[in-house]
Amino acid sequence: MAEPGDGLKPPRLWARRLVALAGVGVVVAVVLALVLSLHGGSKAAAPTTTSAIPPPKPFKIVFPEGFTRAQMAQRVGVVAKIALHEHRGRPHLSTKGYLAASAPRRIPGFGAKTLPLEGFLFPALYDFLPKTTNTQLVGSQLRAFLRNWRTLNLSYARSKNLTPYDVLIIASMIEREAVVPSERPLIAAVIYNRLHQHMPLGIDATIRYGLNVPGTRALTQSELASDNPYNTRKILGLPPTPISNPGLASLQAAANPAKVDYLYFVRKPDHRHHYFTASFQDFVNHEKAYGY
Repeated sequence: MAEPGDGLKPPRLWARRLVALAGVGVVVAVVLALVLSLHGGSKAAAPTTTSAIPPPKPFKIVFPEGFTRAQMAQRVGVVAKIALHEHRGRPHLSTKGYLAASAPRRIPGFGAKTLPLEGFLFPALYDFLPKTTNTQLVGSQLRAFLRNWRTLNLSYARSKNLTPYDVLIIASMIEREAVVPSERPLIAAVIYNRLHQHMPLGIDATIRYGLNVPGTRALTQSELASDNPYNTRKILGLPPTPISNPGLASLQAAANPAKVDYLYFVRKPDHRHHYFTASFQDFVNHEKAYGY
Protein backbone atom coordinates (compact mmCIF):
# COMPACT_ATOMS: atom_id res chain seq x y z
CA MET A 1 0.00 0.00 0.00
CA ALA A 2 1.39 3.43 -0.89
CA GLU A 3 2.23 5.97 1.78
CA PRO A 4 0.79 9.50 1.63
CA GLY A 5 3.03 11.71 -0.50
CA ASP A 6 4.23 8.87 -2.68
CA GLY A 7 2.81 7.90 -6.02
CA LEU A 8 -0.93 8.57 -6.54
CA LYS A 9 -2.65 11.65 -4.95
CA PRO A 10 -6.02 11.68 -3.28
CA PRO A 11 -8.89 12.74 -5.65
CA ARG A 12 -9.83 15.92 -3.71
CA LEU A 13 -6.27 17.23 -3.87
CA TRP A 14 -6.21 16.79 -7.69
CA ALA A 15 -9.49 18.64 -8.03
CA ARG A 16 -8.28 21.63 -6.01
CA ARG A 17 -5.07 21.85 -8.04
CA LEU A 18 -6.96 21.73 -11.35
CA VAL A 19 -9.19 24.60 -10.23
CA ALA A 20 -6.13 26.60 -9.18
CA LEU A 21 -4.41 26.03 -12.50
CA ALA A 22 -7.52 27.10 -14.40
CA GLY A 23 -7.65 30.33 -12.42
CA VAL A 24 -4.01 31.08 -13.19
CA GLY A 25 -4.69 30.49 -16.87
CA VAL A 26 -7.54 32.99 -16.85
CA VAL A 27 -5.33 35.62 -15.19
CA VAL A 28 -2.51 35.07 -17.70
CA ALA A 29 -4.97 35.35 -20.60
CA VAL A 30 -6.37 38.63 -19.27
CA VAL A 31 -2.89 40.10 -18.70
CA LEU A 32 -1.77 39.04 -22.18
CA ALA A 33 -4.85 40.62 -23.75
CA LEU A 34 -4.15 43.90 -21.93
CA VAL A 35 -0.52 43.91 -23.06
CA LEU A 36 -1.46 43.23 -26.66
CA SER A 37 -4.10 45.96 -26.63
CA LEU A 38 -1.60 48.49 -25.25
CA HIS A 39 1.07 47.64 -27.84
CA GLY A 40 -1.18 47.31 -30.83
CA GLY A 41 -1.09 43.54 -30.98
CA SER A 42 1.46 41.24 -32.51
CA LYS A 43 0.00 41.60 -36.01
CA ALA A 44 0.08 44.66 -38.31
CA ALA A 45 -2.94 46.87 -38.14
CA ALA A 46 -5.46 46.42 -40.92
CA PRO A 47 -4.98 48.98 -43.72
CA THR A 48 -7.32 51.93 -43.77
CA THR A 49 -9.67 52.45 -46.66
CA THR A 50 -8.11 55.86 -47.53
CA SER A 51 -4.59 56.57 -48.95
CA ALA A 52 -2.46 59.74 -49.18
CA ILE A 53 -2.92 61.75 -52.37
CA PRO A 54 0.43 62.04 -54.19
CA PRO A 55 1.68 65.59 -54.76
CA PRO A 56 1.05 67.00 -58.25
CA LYS A 57 3.80 66.37 -60.77
CA PRO A 58 5.47 69.65 -61.79
CA PHE A 59 5.72 70.83 -65.38
CA LYS A 60 9.07 71.88 -66.82
CA ILE A 61 10.01 74.93 -68.85
CA VAL A 62 13.40 75.44 -70.52
CA PHE A 63 14.84 78.86 -71.32
CA PRO A 64 17.91 78.40 -73.59
CA GLU A 65 20.95 80.61 -73.14
CA GLY A 66 20.69 83.70 -75.32
CA PHE A 67 16.89 83.91 -75.28
CA THR A 68 15.51 87.43 -75.04
CA ARG A 69 12.80 88.43 -72.59
CA ALA A 70 10.29 88.44 -75.46
CA GLN A 71 11.30 84.91 -76.48
CA MET A 72 10.98 83.75 -72.88
CA ALA A 73 7.49 85.24 -72.65
CA GLN A 74 6.50 83.43 -75.83
CA ARG A 75 7.92 80.15 -74.48
CA VAL A 76 5.91 80.61 -71.27
CA GLY A 77 2.70 80.96 -73.28
CA VAL A 78 3.41 77.84 -75.34
CA VAL A 79 4.24 75.69 -72.30
CA ALA A 80 1.17 76.96 -70.41
CA LYS A 81 -1.05 75.85 -73.30
CA ILE A 82 0.58 72.41 -73.32
CA ALA A 83 0.03 72.10 -69.57
CA LEU A 84 -3.61 73.11 -69.95
CA HIS A 85 -4.14 70.50 -72.67
CA GLU A 86 -2.41 67.65 -70.84
CA HIS A 87 -3.76 68.14 -67.34
CA ARG A 88 -7.07 69.93 -67.83
CA GLY A 89 -6.05 72.57 -65.36
CA ARG A 90 -5.61 76.26 -66.00
CA PRO A 91 -2.03 77.36 -65.25
CA HIS A 92 -1.51 80.86 -63.91
CA LEU A 93 1.40 81.41 -66.35
CA SER A 94 0.85 83.34 -69.58
CA THR A 95 2.80 85.39 -72.11
CA LYS A 96 1.11 88.64 -71.11
CA GLY A 97 1.48 87.91 -67.40
CA TYR A 98 5.17 87.06 -67.77
CA LEU A 99 5.86 90.34 -69.58
CA ALA A 100 4.06 92.25 -66.82
CA ALA A 101 5.92 90.36 -64.07
CA SER A 102 9.30 91.06 -65.72
CA ALA A 103 8.87 94.84 -65.78
CA PRO A 104 11.90 97.06 -64.97
CA ARG A 105 13.11 97.24 -61.36
CA ARG A 106 16.18 97.81 -59.22
CA ILE A 107 18.60 94.89 -59.06
CA PRO A 108 20.90 94.40 -56.03
CA GLY A 109 24.49 95.22 -56.92
CA PHE A 110 23.58 97.21 -60.05
CA GLY A 111 23.02 100.66 -58.62
CA ALA A 112 19.93 102.65 -57.76
CA LYS A 113 18.53 102.90 -61.28
CA THR A 114 15.47 101.02 -62.43
CA LEU A 115 16.69 98.63 -65.12
CA PRO A 116 14.92 96.50 -67.71
CA LEU A 117 15.18 92.81 -66.83
CA GLU A 118 16.75 91.87 -70.16
CA GLY A 119 19.96 90.11 -69.17
CA PHE A 120 18.84 89.32 -65.61
CA LEU A 121 16.39 86.51 -66.47
CA PHE A 122 18.71 83.57 -66.00
CA PRO A 123 18.28 80.87 -68.66
CA ALA A 124 17.83 77.38 -67.19
CA LEU A 125 15.33 74.58 -66.59
CA TYR A 126 12.52 75.53 -64.20
CA ASP A 127 9.70 73.51 -62.64
CA PHE A 128 6.26 74.98 -62.19
CA LEU A 129 2.83 73.87 -60.98
CA PRO A 130 -0.57 75.03 -62.24
CA LYS A 131 -0.71 77.41 -59.26
CA THR A 132 2.75 78.91 -59.97
CA THR A 133 2.42 82.60 -60.81
CA ASN A 134 4.35 84.64 -63.34
CA THR A 135 5.81 86.66 -60.49
CA GLN A 136 7.11 83.48 -58.83
CA LEU A 137 8.73 82.26 -62.06
CA VAL A 138 10.45 85.59 -62.69
CA GLY A 139 11.55 85.64 -59.06
CA SER A 140 13.15 82.20 -59.49
CA GLN A 141 15.05 83.45 -62.54
CA LEU A 142 16.31 86.54 -60.76
CA ARG A 143 17.48 84.52 -57.76
CA ALA A 144 19.28 82.10 -60.09
CA PHE A 145 20.95 85.04 -61.82
CA LEU A 146 22.18 86.54 -58.56
CA ARG A 147 23.51 83.18 -57.34
CA ASN A 148 25.56 82.80 -60.52
CA TRP A 149 26.57 86.46 -60.67
CA ARG A 150 28.07 86.31 -57.18
CA THR A 151 30.54 83.67 -58.36
CA LEU A 152 32.21 86.11 -60.78
CA ASN A 153 35.45 87.98 -60.17
CA LEU A 154 34.94 91.48 -61.57
CA SER A 155 38.37 92.85 -60.64
CA TYR A 156 39.69 92.82 -64.23
CA ALA A 157 36.56 94.52 -65.58
CA ARG A 158 36.82 97.19 -62.88
CA SER A 159 40.45 97.79 -63.86
CA LYS A 160 39.12 98.67 -67.34
CA ASN A 161 36.56 101.07 -65.83
CA LEU A 162 33.63 98.81 -66.67
CA THR A 163 30.59 98.65 -64.40
CA PRO A 164 28.73 95.45 -63.49
CA TYR A 165 26.01 96.44 -65.96
CA ASP A 166 28.66 96.90 -68.68
CA VAL A 167 29.87 93.35 -68.02
CA LEU A 168 26.32 92.04 -68.30
CA ILE A 169 25.84 93.84 -71.63
CA ILE A 170 29.10 92.35 -72.94
CA ALA A 171 28.01 88.89 -71.80
CA SER A 172 24.73 89.24 -73.68
CA MET A 173 26.61 90.06 -76.90
CA ILE A 174 28.98 87.12 -76.41
CA GLU A 175 25.98 84.83 -75.95
CA ARG A 176 24.49 85.90 -79.28
CA GLU A 177 27.78 85.75 -81.21
CA ALA A 178 29.50 82.62 -79.87
CA VAL A 179 28.57 79.16 -81.10
CA VAL A 180 31.68 77.25 -80.02
CA PRO A 181 32.14 77.57 -76.21
CA SER A 182 35.93 77.99 -76.42
CA GLU A 183 35.49 81.19 -78.46
CA ARG A 184 33.60 83.09 -75.78
CA PRO A 185 36.74 84.58 -74.12
CA LEU A 186 38.11 85.52 -77.58
CA ILE A 187 34.94 87.39 -78.55
CA ALA A 188 35.08 89.11 -75.16
CA ALA A 189 38.67 90.16 -75.88
CA VAL A 190 37.65 91.75 -79.21
CA ILE A 191 34.95 93.76 -77.42
CA TYR A 192 37.35 94.90 -74.67
CA ASN A 193 40.06 95.82 -77.19
CA ARG A 194 37.69 97.79 -79.39
CA LEU A 195 36.30 99.68 -76.42
CA HIS A 196 39.86 100.51 -75.35
CA GLN A 197 40.74 101.81 -78.82
CA HIS A 198 37.44 103.72 -79.19
CA MET A 199 36.41 101.67 -82.20
CA PRO A 200 32.78 100.82 -83.07
CA LEU A 201 32.01 97.33 -81.87
CA GLY A 202 30.37 96.42 -85.17
CA ILE A 203 28.31 93.55 -83.74
CA ASP A 204 25.29 93.03 -85.94
CA ALA A 205 23.42 91.09 -83.27
CA THR A 206 22.86 94.42 -81.50
CA ILE A 207 21.27 95.88 -84.64
CA ARG A 208 18.99 92.88 -84.96
CA TYR A 209 17.90 93.30 -81.35
CA GLY A 210 17.27 97.03 -81.66
CA LEU A 211 15.26 96.69 -84.88
CA ASN A 212 13.68 93.32 -84.03
CA VAL A 213 15.17 91.64 -87.11
CA PRO A 214 15.22 87.82 -86.90
CA GLY A 215 18.47 85.96 -87.44
CA THR A 216 16.96 84.13 -90.39
CA ARG A 217 16.94 87.31 -92.51
CA ALA A 218 19.92 89.32 -93.77
CA LEU A 219 20.20 92.91 -92.60
CA THR A 220 19.44 95.50 -95.26
CA GLN A 221 21.68 98.47 -96.01
CA SER A 222 19.13 100.85 -94.51
CA GLU A 223 19.11 98.81 -91.29
CA LEU A 224 22.91 98.76 -91.15
CA ALA A 225 22.90 102.55 -91.58
CA SER A 226 20.08 103.25 -89.11
CA ASP A 227 20.44 105.63 -86.18
CA ASN A 228 18.96 103.08 -83.78
CA PRO A 229 20.82 103.26 -80.42
CA TYR A 230 21.67 99.57 -80.77
CA ASN A 231 23.56 100.13 -84.06
CA THR A 232 27.08 99.38 -82.89
CA ARG A 233 28.41 99.89 -86.41
CA LYS A 234 27.73 103.63 -86.12
CA ILE A 235 27.53 104.41 -82.41
CA LEU A 236 30.60 104.08 -80.21
CA GLY A 237 30.49 102.15 -76.99
CA LEU A 238 28.15 99.52 -75.67
CA PRO A 239 24.44 99.29 -76.56
CA PRO A 240 22.02 100.75 -74.00
CA THR A 241 20.99 97.39 -72.51
CA PRO A 242 21.80 93.71 -72.76
CA ILE A 243 20.50 92.12 -75.97
CA SER A 244 19.87 88.64 -74.50
CA ASN A 245 19.91 86.70 -71.27
CA PRO A 246 23.35 85.08 -70.99
CA GLY A 247 24.32 81.90 -69.21
CA LEU A 248 27.15 81.47 -66.73
CA ALA A 249 29.84 80.68 -69.35
CA SER A 250 29.24 83.97 -71.16
CA LEU A 251 29.15 85.88 -67.88
CA GLN A 252 32.52 84.38 -66.96
CA ALA A 253 33.99 85.27 -70.37
CA ALA A 254 32.73 88.85 -70.08
CA ALA A 255 34.40 89.20 -66.68
CA ASN A 256 37.64 87.51 -67.77
CA PRO A 257 38.36 87.92 -71.50
CA ALA A 258 41.30 86.22 -73.21
CA LYS A 259 44.54 88.20 -73.08
CA VAL A 260 45.00 88.62 -76.85
CA ASP A 261 45.22 91.62 -79.20
CA TYR A 262 42.42 90.60 -81.58
CA LEU A 263 40.25 93.35 -83.01
CA TYR A 264 38.30 91.47 -85.68
CA PHE A 265 36.57 88.16 -86.19
CA VAL A 266 34.69 86.67 -89.11
CA ARG A 267 32.57 83.54 -89.19
CA LYS A 268 34.06 80.61 -91.07
CA PRO A 269 32.11 78.70 -93.73
CA ASP A 270 31.04 76.07 -91.19
CA HIS A 271 28.92 78.84 -89.58
CA ARG A 272 30.20 77.80 -86.15
CA HIS A 273 33.82 78.81 -85.75
CA HIS A 274 35.36 82.28 -86.21
CA TYR A 275 38.67 83.49 -87.54
CA PHE A 276 40.27 86.05 -85.21
CA THR A 277 42.91 88.60 -86.12
CA ALA A 278 44.40 91.92 -85.07
CA SER A 279 44.92 93.05 -88.70
CA PHE A 280 42.19 94.77 -90.67
CA GLN A 281 43.69 93.64 -93.98
CA ASP A 282 43.87 90.05 -92.76
CA PHE A 283 40.22 90.33 -91.75
CA VAL A 284 39.23 91.62 -95.21
CA ASN A 285 41.21 88.88 -96.93
CA HIS A 286 39.44 86.19 -94.94
CA GLU A 287 36.06 87.78 -95.57
CA LYS A 288 36.73 87.42 -99.31
CA ALA A 289 38.05 83.90 -98.90
CA TYR A 290 34.91 82.89 -96.99
CA GLY A 291 32.63 84.43 -99.62
CA TYR A 292 31.34 87.44 -97.72
